[in-house]
Amino acid sequence: MGEYRDKTEPGNTLNFAQRLMSSQNFMELFKEGMSLIEETASYLDGPGRSESKLLASAASLAYATESMRLSTRLMQMASWLLLQRAVNHGEIEQTEAHSEKNKVKTDNASKDLKSPVWDELPEKLRQLISASFRLQRRIKHMDNMLKAELLREKAANTSNPVGDQLSQITAAFK
Repeated sequence: MGEYRDKTEPGNTLNFAQRLMSSQNFMELFKEGMSLIEETASYLDGPGRSESKLLASAASLAYATESMRLSTRLMQMASWLLLQRAVNHGEIEQTEAHSEKNKVKTDNASKDLKSPVWDELPEKLRQLISASFRLQRRIKHMDNMLKAELLREKAANTSNPVGDQLSQITAAFK
């Protein structure tokens, strides 16, 4: 990972993570995320509502809990995707998006899905939950790449007094 040197302009270094985020891969991820949100909303408001009424009490409680977690997880991912799209469209700077992303949680991708009544939940709900975790892992991976790039940029732009002195000494003897 790291940086990619654009050969069309000498000295022009492009941030790999930012190039990735503005690529077709990101647009596909964005579309996939928004489609999953729409599919989940349609299911929960339609067939899921009917299916939940047929569940035993323990499974019904698990359905309510898991559907709430699913909705929350999807809204967090939608926030992240919309922030990055705003950066891609030049509406906000990457550093501003990064500070906003710190408010967006993408860390709960490792939740245990095997509750005692997991198998009693409707198949469609289980599929949506699994799809949301896969998508969340991909988003988390991209977010980690962006954070690492921002940290590298910050470190590169941070003044180093010793390095500055050495550069001045080197320049004086040239």
